[in-house]
Amino acid sequence: MQLRKITDRREQMRITREILEALPEWFGIPEAREAYIQDSAGMPYVCAMQSNQSVGFLYLKQTGKDTMEIAAMGVRKEAQRTGIGAALMEAAKTMAREQNCSFLQVKTVQMGKYEVYDRTNRFYQSVGFREFEVFPTLWDEGNPCQIYVMAL
Repeated sequence: MQLRKITDRREQMRITREILEALPEWFGIPEAREAYIQDSAGMPYVCAMQSNQSVGFLYLKQTGKDTMEIAAMGVRKEAQRTGIGAALMEAAKTMAREQNCSFLQVKTVQMGKYEVYDRTNRFYQSVGFREFEVFPTLWDEGNPCQIYVMAL
């Protein structure tokens, strides 16, 4: 597996589309998925490659003077639980530090609502994120927004 920083906006959007469309359990709402795809263009972006195929990505956005957010992340199902997500997280921490940020944050659905998101929550906790705050209605009542943070 190789990590590559991607700076070409079209390539960022292509990779994001390709991977998110392969993950309907997490990215099944077409409008939300399209927003992630469009928003990926021009952002700090890293892609995991295996045999010349993109198997994972993440991109960051700055949410405050000292904070970067993992705006979107995806790893193909067949490549999950192989260390790719952890490697992408290490790259995210490096990119955030390069922007002189002190914190990294991520939003997901609160633990206990859906098994697929419970796995996501456990992943974020395993790489060092800690619970910060829950916004019960930020997205909607059925999807309370859990914010995780980590100090860099």
